Amino acid sequence: MKTYSAKQKGIERKWCIVDATGLVLGRMASIISMRLRGKHKPTYTPHMDCGDHVIVINAEKIQLTGRKRTDKVYHRHTGYPGGIKSQSAGQILEGAHPERIVIKAIERMVSRNPLGSQQMRKLHVYSGANHPHEAQKPEVLDIASMNSKNVRSA
Repeated sequence: MKTYSAKQKGIERKWCIVDATGLVLGRMASIISMRLRGKHKPTYTPHMDCGDHVIVINAEKIQLTGRKRTDKVYHRHTGYPGGIKSQSAGQILEGAHPERIVIKAIERMVSRNPLGSQQMRKLHVYSGANHPHEAQKPEVLDIASMNSKNVRSA
């Protein structure tokens, strides 16, 4: 019996949409990163990008467990001496671009190489309920029903 290896022509990509309202950030990010990688498919091949396109809406309504909203700190550097900037997760969620927390959580779960960059291009995150991908007819991926721990009330 030969080992199956997917070819670029044989890879079928679907579009799925996730409503992040009330979902726990880390649990949602791990499921989405597996979808982007293609590990949910029986035709998964480690060296090929077999994953699906994922649309995340309502990213500003995501939930964090424990005290992460105040204690979790994101750092970035401007490139100048002494130019490190810090923001808590709560400040980012209340700011102008709350979708950056979701992108960063998923980005840190995808491999850091050219294949991971290719997979991250298939992620589309929006802070509101509107998205420009209606023509692709995305399927709804209900992460909340997969496990009772995936949802937190506000």
